[in-house]
Amino acid sequence: MIPLPSGWPGFLAVWAAAYVVLVLLYLGFGLALVAANRRHPEARIQKVRRSDRAAAEIRQSLLALVWVAGYVAGGLWLQANGYALFQPGELTLLSFLGWFLVSAIAYDTWFYWFHRAMHTRALFRFHALHHRSVTPTPWANNSDGFLGTAAEQAYFLVAPLLLPIPPLVLILHKIYDQASGVIGHCGYEYVASPGARRPWPLVCTTFHDLHHSNFRCNFSNTFSVWDRAMGTLHPSYDRKVEEMEHPLREGPGGAA
Repeated sequence: MIPLPSGWPGFLAVWAAAYVVLVLLYLGFGLALVAANRRHPEARIQKVRRSDRAAAEIRQSLLALVWVAGYVAGGLWLQANGYALFQPGELTLLSFLGWFLVSAIAYDTWFYWFHRAMHTRALFRFHALHHRSVTPTPWANNSDGFLGTAAEQAYFLVAPLLLPIPPLVLILHKIYDQASGVIGHCGYEYVASPGARRPWPLVCTTFHDLHHSNFRCNFSNTFSVWDRAMGTLHPSYDRKVEEMEHPLREGPGGAA
């Protein structure tokens, strides 16, 4: 277990620390991708649309990250102070890899169903702010309202209370989720590979970019399994991934 302070002042300190870390990750990965995007116009996914929402996305993301940090801090703090159903066991390399995979699968299931629910007629108004970014940028990842953020991120509060996930696994999973989320919204394809299309389960930036340009498809986060099983995968996704696998090698002028 990671020792955490007890009492409300201790929780608030953990919350503040989580917020600082998440903001630094958001800004760091965002700036790095903005710089990469300028150097690689050939990797742009949506060739026609442009976005001028960066300032609004950053403002909303800095607000939404307050709640994301609260979910992460709350899950860790409650688990550390004995409020979870199970106490996590000892952490070894094997158990770390196993629990990270379990958490990734559990989170992808959570994300798919809650995210899909936010796209129903009754709930979409609580998620519509995020979809003002039809052409996403690295800054769009956390740009969402309170309920939209809760639907997708409260996993990090609930999971350590119901599953014996070691806190280090949860922390590293959230760091990975923050990084992959910014990459998934960056609007440029750098990670397309055969592993991101049939028959493999991973996704790339094109996956979530299609979600923003279509709204009715590609609801998952890390894997495409739920979308494939439930018939919500964009019909052109696999083909588009294959098309986007080589733009960096070809360069702006076409052939390498």
